[in-house]
Amino acid sequence: MQITEMTRRLLLILSLIVVLTSCGEYSKVMKSSDYNYKYTYAKQAFENKKYTQAYTILTDLVPIFKGTEKGEECLYLLGLSYYENNDYLNSGSFFRQYYTQYPKGQFTELARFYAGYGYYLDSPEPQLDQSETLKAIEELKAFLDYFPKSDKVAIAQNAIFELQDKLVLKELENAQLYYNLGSYMGNNYESAVITAKNAIKSYPYNKYKEQLELLILKSRFKEAQMSVDEKKEERYRTVVDEYYAYINDFPNSENRKEADNIFKIADKFLNHK
Repeated sequence: MQITEMTRRLLLILSLIVVLTSCGEYSKVMKSSDYNYKYTYAKQAFENKKYTQAYTILTDLVPIFKGTEKGEECLYLLGLSYYENNDYLNSGSFFRQYYTQYPKGQFTELARFYAGYGYYLDSPEPQLDQSETLKAIEELKAFLDYFPKSDKVAIAQNAIFELQDKLVLKELENAQLYYNLGSYMGNNYESAVITAKNAIKSYPYNKYKEQLELLILKSRFKEAQMSVDEKKEERYRTVVDEYYAYINDFPNSENRKEADNIFKIADKFLNHK
């Protein structure tokens, strides 16, 4: 027991020594005017996952080494340090600065990938503003255009699909809200249809397509039911058209029964006027 306690204390003392030494050296580096010394320390700090130290030093070195091989590496490592520290907004800014300044640079492929993937990781929940999501899609598509044979193509493509589905989900939620509002202060069913159709048009292969098409069918049906007599026939014909479009795309849907019931009511009206 005594040996274990002594060992624990020794390890604690050694850890403190390492921390204090490290802090002391970092302070020394920050005060130094030897830029090569700072460059070496910044790379070591990055390798040791001390990303805050790394990007603090690299921020000073980027303008110093601008136009040199070290300057190129410093700028890339600056972006990567922020990225590894989960600060994707700043990392994206420096990665974009890198590939703009060095379009054929040593790290351009990775800079373009990480710029987009960082925005992907930073993309918010669907109900929030999706500016970062759109930015991520733009950056990742550019990466695919520039580096179609990269070993990160599949990762980028999957991220794009996921981001697009997030945008569609936001539109689905908006369309559902219109549907729920019904005829409150106007024809919200028409707004539901327009929102859903625009989402399908923009992203035809999204994973929410069935839900969107079903919502379109239900909205058209509600709209027909609530119409004045002179518009009912036209609107029920639209319901039938949407029904066939839906079952053509999703013949084995678990919602087929609901769709069939809507069709029966519409068909009965059209054939028993």
